[in-house]
Amino acid sequence: MNPTQIQPKLSDMEQKPAPALGARLSVDLAALGANYAELARRAAPAAIAPVVKADAYGLGMAPIAQKLAALGADSFFVARLEEGIALRPIIPNARIFVFDGLIPGAASSYAAHGLIPVLNTLEELSEYAVHAAKNRSMLDAAIQIDTGINRSGLSNDDVAAIAANPRGALAGLNLVLIMSHLACADDHSHALNRKQLERFRAALDVLPPAPASLAATAGIELGAEFLFDIVRPGLGLYGGNPHKAQDQAGRIKPYSPVVTLSADVLQIRHIEKGETVGYGANFRVEKPSRLAVVPLGYADGLIRAMGAKGYAAIGGIRVPFAGRISMDLATLDVSALPGDKCRRGTEVEFLGKTILLEEFALAAGTNSHEVLTSLSPRAACTYVEG
Repeated sequence: MNPTQIQPKLSDMEQKPAPALGARLSVDLAALGANYAELARRAAPAAIAPVVKADAYGLGMAPIAQKLAALGADSFFVARLEEGIALRPIIPNARIFVFDGLIPGAASSYAAHGLIPVLNTLEELSEYAVHAAKNRSMLDAAIQIDTGINRSGLSNDDVAAIAANPRGALAGLNLVLIMSHLACADDHSHALNRKQLERFRAALDVLPPAPASLAATAGIELGAEFLFDIVRPGLGLYGGNPHKAQDQAGRIKPYSPVVTLSADVLQIRHIEKGETVGYGANFRVEKPSRLAVVPLGYADGLIRAMGAKGYAAIGGIRVPFAGRISMDLATLDVSALPGDKCRRGTEVEFLGKTILLEEFALAAGTNSHEVLTSLSPRAACTYVEG
């Protein structure tokens, strides 16, 4: 097996024992499967096409894609051509769409590996059509309509040009998907959601008939009219919850946590009132304190900024950071814990079932996507089933 080369830490499925002390990353494939089932339930009858770009958001494209394919997923999205090439031998029978579209001069690579480019410009359409004509073959292709994110995709004028001469514009191409991307789907009340839906429908009305896709994880929650034929969840699969849906008791009910980032206490320190902790000496304790030093820092996936207001968890109890997070170490104020609950070798959770992905991201001043894709190859990674 030679799966993804995107991240060396996840280059195979071998389960290597994590060190007794050090950063550990655990990926729960059973939770991934539960999230897939939940997303399928919410999106029905639309089909689920998982997004596994950026090494499956940093969690390992090979084991993630294999698990999802075993659960029934038959279409996947990546961002880059090289990601698609790496993914093809892992899921040989699945459709693989490439968001970035057609790299100039690389049409033969898409065709050779059975990849479906998401074409974003008339130039890309023309180049892929020319390649199809030269090889006297029909090539599967998708097109993306820019309905308001103003990033990539065909403009209104481009759509009109295709509609005016679809046989010419799509010569040699089998249009298997028309898609767009929502800009503000994580905000139910944002007016742009409705505008993009209307613009997408208008484009579908004039283009040749093909399956359509508008929603990713957040878009699924906007309602049935946003679902169309295919949805493209990424974050929800990996435990993120853009809308923070609540259960009947009013508690945040995210998708099942998939990732646990942890390490063991390296040292316990006792310091007196007025002492400072960490680089810059900008954190000062107001009373005698007990600190736990943990060998996990921003080189392992913590975000340096979260030292000011973030938490870790010991035995399900939150404990605050003390001082700045450094490259290799974090210091926690464990004064409130009984001494027997935190000692050298005690496990500390930095991300998982107690410290949820959204809470981690909020403390870091970023979003859940960046948190996941910032996880480091240095953390020893294992895959578990529950």
